[in-house]
Amino acid sequence: MKTIGVLIADIHEYNPFCKWATANGARTFTENGMNMLEGELFGVKLIAMLTNIGKVNAAIAATHLVLRYGVEEIYNIGFSGAVKGVRRGDLVAGTSCTECDFDLTPLGLELGVKPDQKYVYETDAELVEQCKSLGIKVGALGTGDMFLTSSEKKADFHSRFGIVAFDMESGAIASVCDRYGIKSLSIRKISDDSEETACEDYREMNKSEEMGLTDTLISLLKVRFDG
Repeated sequence: MKTIGVLIADIHEYNPFCKWATANGARTFTENGMNMLEGELFGVKLIAMLTNIGKVNAAIAATHLVLRYGVEEIYNIGFSGAVKGVRRGDLVAGTSCTECDFDLTPLGLELGVKPDQKYVYETDAELVEQCKSLGIKVGALGTGDMFLTSSEKKADFHSRFGIVAFDMESGAIASVCDRYGIKSLSIRKISDDSEETACEDYREMNKSEEMGLTDTLISLLKVRFDG
C-alpha cells in the first residue's frame, strides 16, 4: 500500500483536518513530541503531522515522514499571504516553491541563491494539472521565516521570484522532498494581503478553523488515488 504524508503547520489549520480524519477512522498519537494521525484513504495509507510554524519545524517534520514512514508523496496545506494576482479567500496550489529569505548578498550573490544548490523547487506537472482540474488556482509560492507585512518587500519578492503568495513552510518541505526524490505539493489559502492589516486578517481566518483546505485536499486525493 502506498504511503503519503500530510503536513500542517498551525494548530488551527490542523484541527479541521484532524476532526475529519478521526471521524473517518484515523487514530491520533504523539511521536517525539509531535501530534500525528494515521489512517487509510482511497486505498493509500495516510500519515499526518502538526509541524508547528516555520522552515526548521517543517523540514524536521518532512524528514521524519520520509525516514520513519517511507512516505512517497507529501502534501502541505495552510494559510499564505497574497503577493500578486490572488486575493483573500483564494486557494492556490504551488507550481513551484522558492526559498526567498536565504541571504548571501554581502558575498555578492542574489537574494535566495544558494551556492551549488537549488533554491527553487518545481512541483510535479501531473499534480499541478490535477489541481487545475478541480478549479484550484496555481502559481509560484515563496517561503521565508517571517510574517510578510511590507508592501515594499512584497513587491520585491514578486519582482525577483515571480511568486503569487508567501508562507513559512512550503519551500522547506519542497527542499526535503527534492533531496529524497519524492513528490510534494503545497495548497495554500490566502488569509491576508501581506500588508498593514495582515496580522488581524490572518488571526480572524485562522481562528475560524474552517474546512476549506481540508475539503480541497480530500477532493484532490480522491482524484489522484480513487480514479
